[in-house]
Amino acid sequence: MTGQPLFDSTPPDLEYVGVAEIGDIPEGQGRAFAVAGRMIAVFLADGEYFAIDDFCPHQGASLAEGYVENHCVACPWHHWRFSVEDGRWLDSPRIKVDSFAVRVVGQTIQVSTTPVPR
Repeated sequence: MTGQPLFDSTPPDLEYVGVAEIGDIPEGQGRAFAVAGRMIAVFLADGEYFAIDDFCPHQGASLAEGYVENHCVACPWHHWRFSVEDGRWLDSPRIKVDSFAVRVVGQTIQVSTTPVPR
């Protein structure tokens, strides 16, 4: 054995695109951005940025417009609750919206153009 993990949990090389600058997204809120042909909601929660698919799977409301608390966003239409960390529907974790890697380079918030593998 070489000491290598059996399964590598690091995501493959991802492509990123800049969506906003630090300060553009207020703490405890989200903003929607077009990235690679889809809308992605980027949230700032407890000083950390997170990104998930912007559309609620129930009826398509923008999750970026939802209420954010405790790393959870509530859909503004019917209050379905999703984790901003990984996109899990908190009332039935079997359902999940895509989540995206986020990084900050200089003052620019960047989001991966493809979802994080599930």
